[in-house]
Amino acid sequence: MSNGIALVIESLVAVLLVMTIGYCWLLNKRLLKLRSDESVLRATIAELVTATDIAGRAISGLKQAVHDCDTALGERLGRAEDISRHITEQTAIGEDVVRRIALLATAARPAPLKPEQPPANTQTQRSSSTLAAAQAFVRRNQERHSAA
Repeated sequence: MSNGIALVIESLVAVLLVMTIGYCWLLNKRLLKLRSDESVLRATIAELVTATDIAGRAISGLKQAVHDCDTALGERLGRAEDISRHITEQTAIGEDVVRRIALLATAARPAPLKPEQPPANTQTQRSSSTLAAAQAFVRRNQERHSAA
């Protein structure tokens, strides 16, 4: 009986050894896959670091460009305000000159004479000639629009 128990125990140890070898083989396979994923992950991280460096340099360049634009715009805005102030002053001076000229012209103008009333016949002639000119104007205008 002791041979039978020894055989069972040795068989059990052999089965456990086969299971251990199988588990080690499976574990080795998983470790190889993990190592290959590690190299891909390292490459991805290296690319990410490179992209981050490039983006950092681009941001620095953009900050410098914004600073330069801000400076140039500030200078132009200052010049524009100076020119606007100058134009406002010149406009006020011009309005004053026009007001003075108007006063001089009013003072230099002689007193108005009362116009004489034309005879009624002359006034009727003016009215009829004005009416004839208006009618001729309307005809020409209609001819132009119908030709177009």
